Amino acid sequence: MTTTILYDDRATDVSGAHVAQGHLWLSPAELKAATGWKLEEAGLCQGDACVRTQPEWVDAAGRIDLTAFAGWLDQPVLHETEGGDVWAFGPSASSRKSQLFSLEAPDFTLPDLDGRMHSLSDYRGRKVFLYSWGSY
Repeated sequence: MTTTILYDDRATDVSGAHVAQGHLWLSPAELKAATGWKLEEAGLCQGDACVRTQPEWVDAAGRIDLTAFAGWLDQPVLHETEGGDVWAFGPSASSRKSQLFSLEAPDFTLPDLDGRMHSLSDYRGRKVFLYSWGSY
C-alpha cells in the first residue's frame, strides 16, 4: 500500500512506509525524500539544523518514527485512512507563533475579475486592502 506524506510544501508517495500503533516509520531514504531531513552521524539533519536522534525514534530495522520526531519538533500530525493512507505534518507551534508576531501575511496568488493572477508579494512595500466574504 502506498502512503502519501504531506510535509512542508511537498507531497510524497512512499511505498515502504510502516504504520504501527499510530506511528509512521520510514527508511532513512524515504524520510529524506518526504521531508528533507536525513539521518547523519550527528542526528537528523536538514540544512544546518541537526537534532540528536533519540533511541526510541529508530527501530531494529533502521526505520525512523516520523510521528515521534514531529512530536519533538512540536508539529501537529494528522493521519487519514479513508480513501488512502495520508499523513499530514504541519508547521511547528513556534514557527506559527513567529509568523503571527511578524505581522507579515503569507504570500498567496488569486485571480482578479478578469482572470489575471495577482500575488500579494507583487505589492510588497505598498498598502493593500484585502476584502473577503463568505456565505456560510
